[in-house]
Amino acid sequence: MKTEVKICGLKTTEAVEHAVAHGASHTGFIFFPKSPRNIEPDDAGRLAERIRGRAKIVAVTVDADNDDLDEIVSALRPDILQLHGAEDPERVLTVKAIYGLPVMKALSIREAADLDRIDPYLGIADRFLFDARPPAGSELPGGNGVAFDWRLLDALDGSVDYMLSGGLNAENIGEALALTGARAVDISSGVESAPGVKDLKLMDAFFDSVRRAEAVRPRSGSKT
Repeated sequence: MKTEVKICGLKTTEAVEHAVAHGASHTGFIFFPKSPRNIEPDDAGRLAERIRGRAKIVAVTVDADNDDLDEIVSALRPDILQLHGAEDPERVLTVKAIYGLPVMKALSIREAADLDRIDPYLGIADRFLFDARPPAGSELPGGNGVAFDWRLLDALDGSVDYMLSGGLNAENIGEALALTGARAVDISSGVESAPGVKDLKLMDAFFDSVRRAEAVRPRSGSKT
């Protein structure tokens, strides 16, 4: 089974084209000024036009208000909105109603109890993204290059659709897929030579590792 791969935090033509040419199913553009991967909506829109129809275009926001979302959606024309802040279920419903787009809700995971936070969003969020809880002092909700204990997902209901994120790289993605049976993954800092700078060789290595893992994983995608 082919794993969906989202390369997030894209900012350049070279990186966008390379990601899609080498197998990215999703491309993520981050709209959060505190992030080194932040991009202006118009710039993101121009990049997205190069790969529209070849990969899903994801707008990543953090507690964005309607004015910001209006600008982002107008310029980018995303396929998916990723809400990576403290947006509650009511806000997710509001965003879906206003923009008519599927929403992926990011949740931070550190301990088993964090999985309980999924319940209020079931039937509301179209997909989840599980990221590691940010380290102390970080102003970034994601892209911190840290992982959580993937074994926590053993308790997850198999019907929950999610992307696995947080600290993934070419060296550990095989283990992550084997332990979780994840059908979709998200990577940002793990394919960077510096914060916000995508490295094409690291990207290639990551895709190579994903494909090797696919070759030995169960056909059903179930956990081993």
